[in-house]
Amino acid sequence: MSSATPHPTPTPETEPARKPRRFPLVDVLRVGRPSNIWFKPAFSVVAAVAPPSLILVALGRLDLAVYTMAGSLCALYAHNRPYAARAKALVGVVLGMVGGLAIALVAASLTSNPVILVGIGALLAAVQKVLCDVTRIGPPGNVILTFVSSASLFVPQTLGQVPGHVALAAVAGVWAWLVGMAPVLVRPHGPERRATADALNATAAYIDTGGTGDGHARARASAYAAVQAAWQCLLLTGPRSVTTRRALERLVVRAEIALAAPADADPARLRAQAGELRGTGRVPGVGDPRSEADELLGTAAERAVTHRSLWSRLGPLTPIAVRTTLGCGLAGYASLALGVGRPYWALTTAAALYQANITLTWSRTVQRVVGNLVGVLLFAAVAPIANLGPLALVLCCLLFNFGAEALIGRNYWLGSVCVTPLALLVTEFPGYQETGSLVADRVVDTLVGALVGFGAALVVTNRRAGNRVATALTTAGLRREHAARLLADPQADPTALEAARRGLAAALVDLRATADAAAGEWWLRTLPQEQVVLAEQAGHRTLAAMVRRQGLAAGSGAETKQSAGTGTNPDAGPGAGSGMSPGTGTGTGEGTNDDTGNDTEDVRP
Repeated sequence: MSSATPHPTPTPETEPARKPRRFPLVDVLRVGRPSNIWFKPAFSVVAAVAPPSLILVALGRLDLAVYTMAGSLCALYAHNRPYAARAKALVGVVLGMVGGLAIALVAASLTSNPVILVGIGALLAAVQKVLCDVTRIGPPGNVILTFVSSASLFVPQTLGQVPGHVALAAVAGVWAWLVGMAPVLVRPHGPERRATADALNATAAYIDTGGTGDGHARARASAYAAVQAAWQCLLLTGPRSVTTRRALERLVVRAEIALAAPADADPARLRAQAGELRGTGRVPGVGDPRSEADELLGTAAERAVTHRSLWSRLGPLTPIAVRTTLGCGLAGYASLALGVGRPYWALTTAAALYQANITLTWSRTVQRVVGNLVGVLLFAAVAPIANLGPLALVLCCLLFNFGAEALIGRNYWLGSVCVTPLALLVTEFPGYQETGSLVADRVVDTLVGALVGFGAALVVTNRRAGNRVATALTTAGLRREHAARLLADPQADPTALEAARRGLAAALVDLRATADAAAGEWWLRTLPQEQVVLAEQAGHRTLAAMVRRQGLAAGSGAETKQSAGTGTNPDAGPGAGSGMSPGTGTGTGEGTNDDTGNDTEDVRP
């Protein structure tokens, strides 16, 4: 048995208050570690782009590759989703891509007025941004959709050509769907195994901080978010191989228990279990002797948690939608006023900037400008090779497609270094373009799009973010009170306890994300920082008490630790050996460990 060293609960007076972020320059361009699945979108996009493009090269119709490229780029999406959910998500992406392309081509065939076309492009960009955010489709988000639709607005087109060009994109989209789903044949549970491993590794990282070390608040918030993501991933799995899914559920529960009592958890074991999830081998703990009801408890409880409606998720996106419409429109019009022949580059640059708050938007602006300027230089160096012939042009595009996905996880600006020459090379599919003109236009459009786009973000403030913090505080408080009432009931239903705990955990994750988003806005407004700190402390203590209570009921490893003389635990509540209501005791030992709730550090896309 091990016991935690007791330490006092911190208060807002003893911890630094969380301050709104300003516009950082330090670390914006710092290169980090790549995504653990960077190679999946990198190889997928090459596999999706290569066959249609090479076929068109053989047919001598490389000019049509601009349409097949639109469908092929759908292979970049949904690599973090279980295959049952990925199949649906990719269908939505293909339909969204083809639909945006069709609208753009019809508009281009009906008018050549650039003022009208820029306005249509700005509206499409806003719709694409909102849809991608509300569905949480993930990277690359709306940027690819906006680039394809805005560029297509300025492609000479007749109404009779539109069906054929849209059909080419749809066929390529079907091929991209097949490429995205192909790994199911080799590793059918890969996404959910990775999500579970991420939860275990994030929990181990938090335990390593000891609950008080540098970065412990960031590590704890990341761990709870990873656990929440793992549960959501498991809920999206299909009916195949229920045994594997249940084994993964038990590992996520172990991560939750470790988060509640980090002093008694072994980070090395958690990392070892995460390592065993690689490949297609046996999931650790598949043979655990648990009843059918216990195995299904976690999923049943998670499904019982009330999730936010579509309308409630659309509301917070209103400022982002207005920023996107205004920024993209003004950027396109500014480009036209300067006489640049490709205003869609400025429009796309503006669309790529908008993030959850103004601080992140500033960081993306710096990254985008630096990456594009370096990418333009790279294009100038590669252009002579690409212009050797159609095959050389396609091979260069494939190389930059791969490079963009391989590097963008390290930092957005590194990915932009490859995306920029790729976008410039695509303009040469219909025919050779003068390199100097392309370089000059791209530099001007990048600067115009960045300046005007970020200016629009400054003008359109997100003043309702503070109200959403208050709402998140209320939700977290109500769910904690509900959990405390269940803890006080010795006869509480186990499924109700699980649902209450998962609901409280989700509310705390949402509270942290909402508070961080509000703190990243530039306008000066006092946020309820002290209330957020207190709510997180109380909520995490209640989570710890619920895990201990359920550990006793389920006969897990927590029972052995809890029964060894820690009956004065102030957070355990009835059923955990204390006979007291949650939060009323003052004893020592494991019960006084406040590792679950003492942070004010910032967390982070």
